[in-house]
Amino acid sequence: MFKFILRRLIYGFFVILGVIIVVFLLFHALPGDPVSMMTGQRSDVMSRKVISEELGLEEPLPMQLLLYLNDISVLSVHDDTAENFQKYDYTRLFHVNQNIVVIKRPYLRRSFETKKRVDEIIMENANGTFWLAGAAMLFATFFGVLFGLISALYKGSFFDNALVIISVIGISAPSFVAAILISMLFGYYLHDFTGLPMQGALWDNDPFEGRQLHLKNLILPAFTLGIRPLSTIMQMTRNAMLDVLSQDYIRTAKAKGLGKIQINLKHALRNALNPVITSVSAWLASMMAGTFFIEYIFTWKGLGSVTILAVENKNLPVIMGVTLFVALTFVLVNIIVDILYSIIDPRVRL
Repeated sequence: MFKFILRRLIYGFFVILGVIIVVFLLFHALPGDPVSMMTGQRSDVMSRKVISEELGLEEPLPMQLLLYLNDISVLSVHDDTAENFQKYDYTRLFHVNQNIVVIKRPYLRRSFETKKRVDEIIMENANGTFWLAGAAMLFATFFGVLFGLISALYKGSFFDNALVIISVIGISAPSFVAAILISMLFGYYLHDFTGLPMQGALWDNDPFEGRQLHLKNLILPAFTLGIRPLSTIMQMTRNAMLDVLSQDYIRTAKAKGLGKIQINLKHALRNALNPVITSVSAWLASMMAGTFFIEYIFTWKGLGSVTILAVENKNLPVIMGVTLFVALTFVLVNIIVDILYSIIDPRVRL
């Protein structure tokens, strides 16, 4: 088991390293001068100099990559100066020649608009994205497994055909189109019946009553984001259940006189959940990126709205930082699910 986990962690490390290199090279592959692109009309000499020094653009490309890796690494090497200490907020470990080895938070550079650290911007807004992705995944998993189970147990019935048709529509509908339609239908036209707003954030800072939680603002965006994974999970559960129900041990269980509930839930569903877990893990990780357009349409405060604003303002450090954070989340979720999958089915470790 330890070797299995270690192997997954090593694979994950190289995936993250590959993502870092690709994101870095894409940034430098953009046409034109990066400084001019970011400063726009504010291209005074001082602004250009600050951005150029922050990104190390005066160095050759391989050295720029090394500087970037050194910045985002937890263990890094720097000149021990007051300026670097204030910039990186590190803890000194030991000296190497004229430099010092330190341990620190990953430094994802600073936003060119607010001068705030990118990692702080991510931490402030990741909470909303995690809430949205988590709520959508819980909704999709629960109802996807439930509808898939019902569809398999009543194969060929009206409920089965209706659920299959609805799942196909759910998979086919793009998220941004579904978001607009759902927002207009339930948040505007049927607002008097649903009481749900078209737009809104999870937390609201009231000057008199303080920070307030608004869970009803979560319902429509989570429902919209969960439609496609729900449809996929439902079809996978249905197919897996039909395959399991045709196995010999299920017929043996029926011959022994076991009840339908015990056979379907304890024996059939448990063995049918292996491919469903894989699907859930893939959707949970990809939802971090899938929330972007949903957050924009519902004005949900999260990483998606921050990234879209950064793209509009060509705030490249924020774009690169959020991309790496989403990639890291994707890899970590898949590693955790691989470990859980190996516990459920020991054959995976082989």
